[in-house]
Amino acid sequence: MKTGILRNGIFRAGVVATAMLTAQAAGAAPKIGAIFDLTGGLNIYGIQQNNALQLAVEEINANGGVLGEPIEVVSYDAQSELSKYTQYANTAILRDKVDALFAGLTSSSREAIRPIVRRANIPYFYSSLYEGGACDKQTFVTGPTASQQLSVLIDWATFKYGKKIYIMAPDYNFGTISAHWVREYAEKMGAEVVGEDFLALTVTDYAPTIQKIQAAKPDYIVALPVGANQTGFLEQFAATGLKDTIGVVSTNYGSGNQQIVVSPEAGKGLIADQGYFMVVDNPVNAEFVKKWVAKYGDDEPIVSEAVDVWNAVHLWARAVEQAETTDTGPVIAALESGLSFEAPNGTVRLEPGSHHLVQNIYIAEGDDRHGFKIIQTYKAVAPVYENQKCDLVANPDLVEHFSPESE
Repeated sequence: MKTGILRNGIFRAGVVATAMLTAQAAGAAPKIGAIFDLTGGLNIYGIQQNNALQLAVEEINANGGVLGEPIEVVSYDAQSELSKYTQYANTAILRDKVDALFAGLTSSSREAIRPIVRRANIPYFYSSLYEGGACDKQTFVTGPTASQQLSVLIDWATFKYGKKIYIMAPDYNFGTISAHWVREYAEKMGAEVVGEDFLALTVTDYAPTIQKIQAAKPDYIVALPVGANQTGFLEQFAATGLKDTIGVVSTNYGSGNQQIVVSPEAGKGLIADQGYFMVVDNPVNAEFVKKWVAKYGDDEPIVSEAVDVWNAVHLWARAVEQAETTDTGPVIAALESGLSFEAPNGTVRLEPGSHHLVQNIYIAEGDDRHGFKIIQTYKAVAPVYENQKCDLVANPDLVEHFSPESE
């Protein structure tokens, strides 16, 4: 089995960088823009995000489209370059005149896009797990936040392993803000962070970190490195034999199918928690996986970001139907009406004030066959922090990226 982690820009012929679904009447169809990383180092996520959007639009169009018209899609390849996001967001809005934009993986891409869609006043959907706190009238987030994931993960892991925690994370917002939530939830559990290490993305030798972990003697590690850094750390940590006595948990392991490329020895027993795993067992997911495999094959598991995009497209389509127009004001009002959707990851509900989702969070354990099994499901986990900080119904002009570190 091969994975996008190894492809670096090579993707199946079914994904086209500038695909457009033909409308029955030029200019009559609702039009959406899609900007994802189809090439470059982030294509392991971007290809699946784009695939999910195309599949969702095909399903909606097969059922009559929205407002009786098929949805058009204008797609762009951001090439894993931040500058491309601003370029293509402007192009999608000014030239292609899209009604809504679906784009981005990294927080930096989201922050580059938000001012553009705010000025243009169109709905923007960001579909990825992230550090949390984005608050903007035009922005809707369908991935889980760090606090949503860590609130349940620290609870579970502390009962499972013990009360001594070591944090190993990248030295930027995702890592540092996630570490804040680890410390906060550890305190609530009566647990203790006995050490932490924030590393640059360029680090490849984890021996110094592993030595610190050995000295700190934690019961478990919250391991949050990204991409190749994550697989490198996990392999080096497993090689020491420390996995026999120290648990490893993560909010982002498996989000890019890292479980495929790590060795069975490194992957077995690792704990991940996310809003979606392909092995989630419900009828909606079974049908979704069936459609996905029929269109794209089963060379690799479906990542959580793909389902985040699928949910975003369906929520937008429902909002347009409810508003009976693609005009931004009525569509945002419909999105803020408490829309819910039976999704592959379970029922999701859009919170009117914060524009984030209430959704299930799943804890999964890695096996020695490059896969996962679900071992705990937390139903309807709310974005509590975002709900507390961000009420865009009461304060529609509020524009902020809240961070618990600055409080």
